[in-house]
Amino acid sequence: MTVKPTGNRAIVIGGSLGGLFAGIMLHSIGWDVDIYERSDRNLDSRGGGVVLQSDVIEAFKRAGISTQSLGVTAHERYYLNSDGSVDQPMPMRQMLTSWNLLYGSMRRHFPSEHYHYGKYLTDIQQNGEQVTAIFADGTDDTADLLIGADGPNSTVRQHFLPDAHYHYAGYIAYRGLVNENELESDAATLFTERFVFYQFPNSHILQYVIPGDRESLVPGERRFNWVWYVNYDETTELPRILTDKEGKHRDYSIPPGMISPAVEREMRSYANTVLAPPFQKLVAATQEPFVQAILDLGVPQMTFGRVALVGDAAFIPRPHTAASTAKAAANAISLAEALVRHNHNVIKALPAWEPSQLAYGRQLIASGQQMGDRSQFSYGTSRFGENLDTVQQKA
Repeated sequence: MTVKPTGNRAIVIGGSLGGLFAGIMLHSIGWDVDIYERSDRNLDSRGGGVVLQSDVIEAFKRAGISTQSLGVTAHERYYLNSDGSVDQPMPMRQMLTSWNLLYGSMRRHFPSEHYHYGKYLTDIQQNGEQVTAIFADGTDDTADLLIGADGPNSTVRQHFLPDAHYHYAGYIAYRGLVNENELESDAATLFTERFVFYQFPNSHILQYVIPGDRESLVPGERRFNWVWYVNYDETTELPRILTDKEGKHRDYSIPPGMISPAVEREMRSYANTVLAPPFQKLVAATQEPFVQAILDLGVPQMTFGRVALVGDAAFIPRPHTAASTAKAAANAISLAEALVRHNHNVIKALPAWEPSQLAYGRQLIASGQQMGDRSQFSYGTSRFGENLDTVQQKA
């Protein structure tokens, strides 16, 4: 279906999932959109697995992107005992996808000539009629609406809310991807097309199958995606975890292949000490693990004249909610609906859009904190290793 152009223009700062959701949704209602990404190259190697939620599917449908092959179905959940046996099987159907597949699907759909790399925002200026983005290379762009979708370190947020910062939640997530054909057969049989958990005091690890290289959904070409939550003290331990193999300190994550050898050895040794055997095999088969600090962020407001914050630029829910990607999609869907409802009048639409999105973000923050704190801090803030059996007996 051809959408009638409205004559309105939007600037989106940030070209990851949040920015692309905003871009495709505004396109779907007839807006012209330009996305500006600070990275100077394609973002096709970031992230791992994503639990596919209804808001993502809805955004794709509204934008005219196919939803036929978006992921891998997990038919049940398994909770494992410490010896690797199944303690609790639960029928539960879920669709699991990857960051790469979602990014690739939207990136191919969004006009390439309107997606700009290597554009670092330095300033925002606005009057009652327009908003202008100014970039470090001396260029600028002016539009009716500017959307800050530039993630945890959002330059847009810092411009309007300089005192709003994310905070470390007290633990990190080690993550990894393993090709289906590179895992021992007994572990692969257990993990394939299931959502599998192993929980122990102050920690848990989970895995599910996601699309493989080049977004392949062919059995045997997919990947096992795992996430393991481990407590680290912010002052005495976290700086070392977030220092990469080249000695560079990262703000909150280290990508695949860049973890320092010492930290990687420590992680693998700890895995062999505390994880159930199938997960030990999964971690051992992982060639390039990566790590992210778990963060909390919530803003008091999301709109500033002709500017709106969306996705992780506004709220970062903990990953236990499985809602970060879905929230970005929901923000974009709701914004498009508000603009249509108010005849594309930005000054009227943004104040009408903001209250429900603030409430949604706050609800996710509270839910994620409750789940995360219960998982990680029920027995204090420490990690458990050699004394794990004693702790489990007391539990």
